[in-house]
Amino acid sequence: MIALETGATADANEIVRWPGKTDTVKYGYRPDIYHDMNLREAFRVSAVWVYLALAEKVGRERYQRYLSELQYGNADLSVEDPDFWNFGNLAISPVNQIEILIGIYEESLPFSKRSFNILKNIMIEEQTDQYTLRAKTGWTRSDGKDIGWWVGYVERKDNVYFFATRLTKDRQVNNPDFANCRKKITKDILKQFKMIE
Repeated sequence: MIALETGATADANEIVRWPGKTDTVKYGYRPDIYHDMNLREAFRVSAVWVYLALAEKVGRERYQRYLSELQYGNADLSVEDPDFWNFGNLAISPVNQIEILIGIYEESLPFSKRSFNILKNIMIEEQTDQYTLRAKTGWTRSDGKDIGWWVGYVERKDNVYFFATRLTKDRQVNNPDFANCRKKITKDILKQFKMIE
């Protein structure tokens, strides 16, 4: 939303050029994302290099202003790392994630209608005649732990259900299913309560 609102990207389809290299120590080796792509694809595959390129265009001061105005977590961008989302002091609680998601759904945050429409469109994970599931994954490392997120909301004709799933594990523990657990656990609960089929 910040990248869209500040013009760092024109829309979800504007191509961001692959810089030719990335830090594989920080982000692992993911050759499937090493190519030019747009915001829509970057959102779906969590291509951090795209977010870094857009964050550089936005500028740290503007990011700081937006995060403070949004009351997004602690809004702490004091780390020198350009990836302040994943490798800094910026932190947010599941409750605050829900508050932000409600602001997106209600369009009460300080963004344009156009930016809301673009975000809501690229957030669609599943859509049926009964419901629309909008969501985003997240993953970071902090204090020797992996922290995985899946946040979003389910719109049905009669109600809207918000969720913010945060899982943690010790990085020493090998669990190849950790990334999938974010969605699986959440979907199992949503199905149990008949929010999705």
